[in-house]
Amino acid sequence: MSRSRVPILPLLLLGAVVAAAGGAVTYSVLASAKMPDGPFDVVWDKTACSACGMHVGEPGYAAQLTTKDGRTHAFDDPGCLFLYLAEQQPQVHSMFFHHRTESRWLARDKVAFQIADKTPMGFGLAAVDGGARGAIGFDEAGRKCRERTTNHGGK
Repeated sequence: MSRSRVPILPLLLLGAVVAAAGGAVTYSVLASAKMPDGPFDVVWDKTACSACGMHVGEPGYAAQLTTKDGRTHAFDDPGCLFLYLAEQQPQVHSMFFHHRTESRWLARDKVAFQIADKTPMGFGLAAVDGGARGAIGFDEAGRKCRERTTNHGGK
């Protein structure tokens, strides 16, 4: 009886093709899961604030953040975002604040805050461009909001 030999070269080629295809699929999945570089779209008067639960309806006071695990959070008042940061301590990928009077978002590193008479949750701050006259910086705004937590989220 003769023994038949299994050709090794075709099996090696098949293995290489399967490995290449698997690598291409893995790369495709990872590339499509890239974190967003800019703000996400907020559906005004429908999206709930991640801190207090109220609808985000006044663009001039809205804020948002995306965590490193890809979750997005919208806020109806800059103060709600500051309290969320203090209470939840999320790993932040990006953070944006809607400009007080213009239809655009400001990144965390480009934002400052001015005193505002009435804001959705009464924190009294609105986002403006960094360096604006009379504005305070991100850290000072966060301190002011953490000091003023009365009635936040109905508490």
